[in-house]
Amino acid sequence: MDIVRARPEDAATLTEIAFAAKRHWGYPERWIQAWQDLLTISAEAIADHETYTAVVDGRIAGFYSLQQKSDRICLEHLWVLPSAMRQGIGRALFLHAIERVKALGGHTLEIESDPNSEAFYHRMGAQRVGTKVTQLEGQPRELPRLVYRVDPSPY
Repeated sequence: MDIVRARPEDAATLTEIAFAAKRHWGYPERWIQAWQDLLTISAEAIADHETYTAVVDGRIAGFYSLQQKSDRICLEHLWVLPSAMRQGIGRALFLHAIERVKALGGHTLEIESDPNSEAFYHRMGAQRVGTKVTQLEGQPRELPRLVYRVDPSPY
């Protein structure tokens, strides 16, 4: 596996991966369509944000994207094709993201997680710091907010 910088022309492939990974959790298709804007990766977003892909046997199997927001760095996306899950790709992408956060001078990585992915982030060392409540079909939906401390020292 190689982790390489995404190119704007990868946008359609990254979008397909995001949709496939979200569908993996068994959400109703109407929810998937409601999340269309969140799951669609544009060429501009790839050009504007730190976006890296995991390439396995010449094909993109997953990706992540970081966004720097004034004084913090957020993990905007981390998706792996369902057929490539449980092969260490998500872990490799996350660890690569942490190295990029360090290179950018960040001390923490903020994550707003799908509830189904929270356990993965906990295994990686992230800690829950709160929730974000959204609405879906008029019902509240709680999204875990997590933080990974790049520099755990208190000094």
